[in-house]
Amino acid sequence: MSPWYVLLVALVVVERLAELVVARRNARWSLDRGGVVYGRGHYPWMVALHTGLLAGCLLEVWLADRPFVPGLGWPMLGLVLAAQALRWWCVTTLGPQWNTQVIVVPGLPLVTRGPYRFGWLRHPNYVAVAVEGAALPLVHSAWLTALAFTLLNLPLMAVRLRCENAALATAAGCTAREAGRTPGGAAA
Repeated sequence: MSPWYVLLVALVVVERLAELVVARRNARWSLDRGGVVYGRGHYPWMVALHTGLLAGCLLEVWLADRPFVPGLGWPMLGLVLAAQALRWWCVTTLGPQWNTQVIVVPGLPLVTRGPYRFGWLRHPNYVAVAVEGAALPLVHSAWLTALAFTLLNLPLMAVRLRCENAALATAAGCTAREAGRTPGGAAA
């Protein structure tokens, strides 16, 4: 296994820890303003899946002796970096409304700037999650991890999106279907 791949995965771990620090701070901000937490049941599964992704990246490469294939690895690294850029664009755009949990402060308007200004891309952070979940393992040919993450992430994201759209609809006083058509959101 390439030492630089271990470093890449370690940097993603550090990034995840930074996200948790930001999320904890933002949760306090939201709860102090009457924020309501939705979807507590699926959150531990998300944490487990994302932890499994990071462990799987290293374990599969090590145990199955997966090679670094430049024609695959370099483009996948580019996608990982693009996913990180999109993720942090979402985090900075949503500011204190961003969280790893679905926390909605009633009465706050939906965010419609940054990546949330595109009506056809309602949940850009989840695009970043999906791209990173496939690309990070493929940087070093860990195709089983990429496949497992993608297949497990699909139903989890379906639950998460229903939960988030319903939470945003409740806060905005509209139906979940209407909230799903509105750009942006208070939790992504």
